[in-house]
Amino acid sequence: MSVPLLKIGAVLSTMAMVTNWMSQTLPSLVGLNGTVSRAGASEKITLFQSPEEGWQLYTSAQAPDGKCICTAVIPAQSTCSRDGRSRELRQLMEKVQNVSQSMEVLELRTYRDLQYVRGMETLMRSLDARLRAADGSLSAKSFQELKDRMTELLPLSSVLEQYKADTRTIVRLREDVRNLSGSLATIQEEMGAYGYEDLQQRVMALEARLHACAQKLGCGKLTGVSNPITVRAMGSRFGSWMTDTMAPSADSRVWYMDGYYKGRRVLEFRTLGDFIKGQNFIQHLLPQPWAGTGHVVYNGSLFYNKYQSNVVVKYHFRSRSVLVQRSLPGAGYNNTFPYSWGGFSDMDFMVDESGLWAVYTTNQNAGNIVVSRLDPHTLEVMRSWDTGYPKRSAGEAFMICGVLYVTNSHLAGAKVYFAYFTNTSSYEYTDVPFHNQYSHISMLDYNPRERALYTWNNGHQVLYNVTLFHVISTSGDP
Repeated sequence: MSVPLLKIGAVLSTMAMVTNWMSQTLPSLVGLNGTVSRAGASEKITLFQSPEEGWQLYTSAQAPDGKCICTAVIPAQSTCSRDGRSRELRQLMEKVQNVSQSMEVLELRTYRDLQYVRGMETLMRSLDARLRAADGSLSAKSFQELKDRMTELLPLSSVLEQYKADTRTIVRLREDVRNLSGSLATIQEEMGAYGYEDLQQRVMALEARLHACAQKLGCGKLTGVSNPITVRAMGSRFGSWMTDTMAPSADSRVWYMDGYYKGRRVLEFRTLGDFIKGQNFIQHLLPQPWAGTGHVVYNGSLFYNKYQSNVVVKYHFRSRSVLVQRSLPGAGYNNTFPYSWGGFSDMDFMVDESGLWAVYTTNQNAGNIVVSRLDPHTLEVMRSWDTGYPKRSAGEAFMICGVLYVTNSHLAGAKVYFAYFTNTSSYEYTDVPFHNQYSHISMLDYNPRERALYTWNNGHQVLYNVTLFHVISTSGDP
């Protein structure tokens, strides 16, 4: 696909930085490494699995200027709750803390991008100075070549201005968060509720602005998949495991579903560390069995395919009840149109930055993959796309930023081979390899909160980091 002349394509250092950060952080988060090696040195990282037990260390990353950046959560204080409003105020404080942590990540993401663009600005000034100084000392041909190069770099001026504007926006957001946090702390100290409604509206407005900013800086086209990070070896050859893509950062619960048909038992682990150790979990017994491994947890509910049907079920964990179930019109089931590995994988549910999706096939589409946006409350189909890619030729699939990525196999040597863009209803063939370490993938899903791929690979629970490509236009639109 061609890119318009006035668009500048760049693999953002944002994504490279996030990938490096995750590759350094995820092993220590899941407890695989007692130490993290960096530049010949070894740094011990201790994790506390609960805020009530002690300080909770989430990340240890290298900033562009060489400084080490760590994020910690202070243990929850045992304050007395005199009424419902005080509890609500504490919840608001937690939300502000989550927003603040996200703002730190955004600021770190934009730092290298700004440095890169500033470097381009320096180059432009240097070229301009050479042009002025070389007025009559260059041949006509050399002068024209230099002038042409300068012309090619001119669009970077608008890109620079956009990055500067983004940086100023983040600074303003951080200042708003700081002011709101101080107001909430004062009110909580006084144990009053003056201005509570206004503060709640400010928190909601800040979350909306943060989400929009994260969408702009975070979405892009998949260009790379990291080496695998094995979290645990547990269960049978087929299954699925996941975290809630909509949960706050402090919520690290893990859900585990072993097997690909007629299963009803879902294990909920309190943290990722507990999942690794096989401790501190509760059991949910679904009222209806599942089919396949394409389940997803979204905003406190499990979405799955009811066994021997094309029915989508939304099961709410807190109430332990089915909130809604609905047939997916024309969708094949019971191994009619599975992925290449079979396993009743006719219907696959996914969540990306824009919401809930279903991937399946109908007879009307001649066995080709159909992508549908679902309303998470009613399970109604909002819109559908026929990708034209035969589902039986696909190993697995996942969604990132409204783009469906399909692998060409579930076995060793697999790669991301096909991409369908729902925003333009177009597709392209890709060549993004990834290491299929255990040679049989039966579940592959993207988590937009963690920007990682969750995989069930021959009885192993595995994570991959991703690198994204971002196209920036001179108008400043993402």
